Amino acid sequence: MASTSTPLTLPVLPLDDEVVLPGMVVPLDLNDNDVRAAVEAAQAAARSSGSVGGSKPKVLLVPRIDGTYANTGVLGTVEQVGRLADGDPGALIRGRSRVRIGAGTTGPGAALWVEGLAVEESVPEPLPGSVTELVTEYKALATNWLKKRGAWQVVDRVQQIDDVPALADNSGYSPFLSTPQKVELLETADPVARLKLATEQLREHLAEQDVAESIAKDVQEGVDKQQREFLLRRQLDAVRKELRELNGESEGEESDDYRTRVEAADLPEKVREAALKEVEKLERSSDQSPEGSWIRTWLDTVLELPWNERTEDEYDIQGAQRVLDTEHSGLEDVKERITEYLAVRKRRSERGLGVVGGRRGGAVLALVGPPGVGKTSLGESVAHAMGRKFVRVALGGVRDEAEIRGHRRTYVGALPGRIVRAIKEAGSMNPVVLLDEIDKVGSDFRGDPAAALLEVLDPAQNHTFRDHYLEVELDLSDVVFLATANVLEAIPEALLDRMELVRLDGYTEDEKVVIARDHLLPRQLERAGLDQDEVTLGESALRKLAGEYTREAGVRNLERSVARLLRKVAAQHELGERELPFTVEDTDLRSLIGRPHHVPEAAQDPAERRTAVPGVATGLAVTGAGGDVLYVEASLADPETGAAGLTLTGQLGDVMKESAQIALSFLRSHGAELELPVADLKDRGVHIHFPAGAVPKDGPSAGVTMTTALASLLSGRQVRTDVAMTGEVSLTGRVLPIGGVKQKLLAAHRAGVTTVVIPKRNEADLDDVPAEVLEKLDVHPVTDVRQVLELALAPAAVEVPVAA
Repeated sequence: MASTSTPLTLPVLPLDDEVVLPGMVVPLDLNDNDVRAAVEAAQAAARSSGSVGGSKPKVLLVPRIDGTYANTGVLGTVEQVGRLADGDPGALIRGRSRVRIGAGTTGPGAALWVEGLAVEESVPEPLPGSVTELVTEYKALATNWLKKRGAWQVVDRVQQIDDVPALADNSGYSPFLSTPQKVELLETADPVARLKLATEQLREHLAEQDVAESIAKDVQEGVDKQQREFLLRRQLDAVRKELRELNGESEGEESDDYRTRVEAADLPEKVREAALKEVEKLERSSDQSPEGSWIRTWLDTVLELPWNERTEDEYDIQGAQRVLDTEHSGLEDVKERITEYLAVRKRRSERGLGVVGGRRGGAVLALVGPPGVGKTSLGESVAHAMGRKFVRVALGGVRDEAEIRGHRRTYVGALPGRIVRAIKEAGSMNPVVLLDEIDKVGSDFRGDPAAALLEVLDPAQNHTFRDHYLEVELDLSDVVFLATANVLEAIPEALLDRMELVRLDGYTEDEKVVIARDHLLPRQLERAGLDQDEVTLGESALRKLAGEYTREAGVRNLERSVARLLRKVAAQHELGERELPFTVEDTDLRSLIGRPHHVPEAAQDPAERRTAVPGVATGLAVTGAGGDVLYVEASLADPETGAAGLTLTGQLGDVMKESAQIALSFLRSHGAELELPVADLKDRGVHIHFPAGAVPKDGPSAGVTMTTALASLLSGRQVRTDVAMTGEVSLTGRVLPIGGVKQKLLAAHRAGVTTVVIPKRNEADLDDVPAEVLEKLDVHPVTDVRQVLELALAPAAVEVPVAA
């Protein structure tokens, strides 16, 4: 509580940007004219009042902020006049109570006199609980702050103050309070409100102080860590120096060590210049600079690359041929290409033509074929035959262009590309690098890795290949690159143009038997824990495994079947059900691994064959897994249903749908010539179906097959079971050439087909088909679909009703 009474007339002692609260004792310099005038006026007033030694001179201490006086001042008494600590004249003044300033008046001396009203302050007795808690909180905060400053002698004084107004005004001694904050305390007449304000100000200051101390602590810890690291590095340098002196080595810095290594390394001239520039940067950089670690990593990578290391090629051409024949059966095209390459390398070396125009005689081959034909393992055999190092680079699923060319050195965790890492891993500049699954390379927002491979696989450019990480030329012209792929269409055309294409179209049954006997069986015997003489597979068993238990272009499933068979025999031996040694014949397969999965159509009962009814023909197709047999079924709808038109099922592509339209149009226009009842096609719907409807199918090579199926349906004559066909048909009945003849003939051979019809213009492709396959197939090159019908349709010895 506060009330105003007791009018006073006092000389004004202005305080520029300072505030004195009641209870405070302050020394003031009398050299200040305003201070001296106020003190002298107060002394004159005291003398004129006639008090002797009793009443002290009184002044009104008023804050003056930017030339403006506050509304409230403090009644002060002049306790003593004398000399200050620096020797200047001064006065010691004690603040007594608040005074509300009124109008100006006159008085003795040169000071400004004003009238004022003394503010009497009171608090209820006893103190309410909230005020008591406030007093306790303020004392706790003040004690905490004083202890942080080390003012222990003041702590007891603050704890002894129980008067609320005095406790609130005691905060005037706080140096952290600004002048406006002190003025606010001065003008707050209510003691409880003033104590709340002082508590809030003190609490905010302590919070700011805690944050500042936390920041200062973190900064100090960082500085201490740097100083400790600096000292430890200096100690480490001193230890290294002592060790060098102990071992008789010359003193040198790390950069000197890199300079020595670069100068001693066998580097190309341009690479040496680039490395020495980086060493100079390392010498200028500080130990704490991150650039130093980047430079050291780059120098280590450059020094680890085999810039001038090369393995000598084996020029024993006949020996290389024997190695290839021993490790791989079949694949004559690849073997011939490697033999040609070695022969040319030998002749170039003998005539001093190792390097022509900065380029060496490397090779880039693309091995394209279905899975399981040995593309990947062929790379190791090629390296073995040539006497070179072998490195495999898996490209399946690679989507980042930096995986091929490397990252820029400015990136954190930058690495050279896979090509540079392959050279580094090989330890020579002329290894055999297998780029596995190059058709599985993808592209996204990070770039197209296939585009980055254009320079790598171009013999005219790869002698100056630049990796983004190295940024120096790397000669790849002596590397033999072997790229493998399953689907030729998935390889970008520009990339395919830079490679020499070698097709691996799959194995014949005889080749599979040889591979299983010479390669697969010994490996699986070892994995099954069996000796060579404990289990023997007869040729009849191997042939049945290859022909009836598996139907594939490669030999992966054949190897799995052999492994399953050997595991079964080993398990029966451990159970005491079979004695070893044991020879497996074809009659034992059913009891060991179950029934065959792929019985040839020709081996089935004639009534159960697919072509047992008119309207079904056997075609040939090429898939990602090699060649395959494709059946085409045709039927006519009942005329009463009114469903005229052509219906196609089997998940067919646009090209195959067009082939069906062409086949139907040809039969409609040439029905009379072919003696077919084409009048039925006018009002009855035609349905053509390709079984295995979940597998997408497309391409023009099924044209003759659909034509034959429709002709069989209309004529009522069955299609011969032993005949398969392929070829594109035109509206005039011409049989046009198609692709994949070798794969298709191998598929026909695996399926037990004996007669194959192909386009006449594909007759040259028969040179690629193995001789043992051609011996077992009766191949008929044709130019017109009429020849196909004559060969494929069985004679109508008995009238057969037309299938509806």
